[in-house]
Amino acid sequence: MKILILCTGNSARSQMAHGILQNLNADLYVHSAGTKPTVRVHPMAVEVMHDLGIDISHHVPMQVETYLKERWDYVITVCDGANETCPVFIGDVRHRLHIGFEDPARNYENQEEERQGFIKIRDKIVLELFRFNARTFKY
Repeated sequence: MKILILCTGNSARSQMAHGILQNLNADLYVHSAGTKPTVRVHPMAVEVMHDLGIDISHHVPMQVETYLKERWDYVITVCDGANETCPVFIGDVRHRLHIGFEDPARNYENQEEERQGFIKIRDKIVLELFRFNARTFKY
């Protein structure tokens, strides 16, 4: 099963979702990308994922065009549709799914507030992707 996770910057939500989904089911082929990828994965995303024992420090933000020629079973957008324009994947895909999350990479008063903001979104992503995994892959 091939899954592509999309958002705009590919630095936080999509990277966390990528790591979580791959960790939930190692048999999946999971990648993430963005329409305007940043230079690196957000350090706080790496840190809060490390707290769960998931290493995304080796992930690199990728341009969505990199994956257009591949066939995907699922393309999942994770942007917050109320506040952003979600990427549209024009490649070959069987199922499109939107699971929106607020962008944790915003301005915070201090590092602890930032950490808590990332944990909040990470935990929402864990819950939604656990549900997705349970619905999609019957054991």
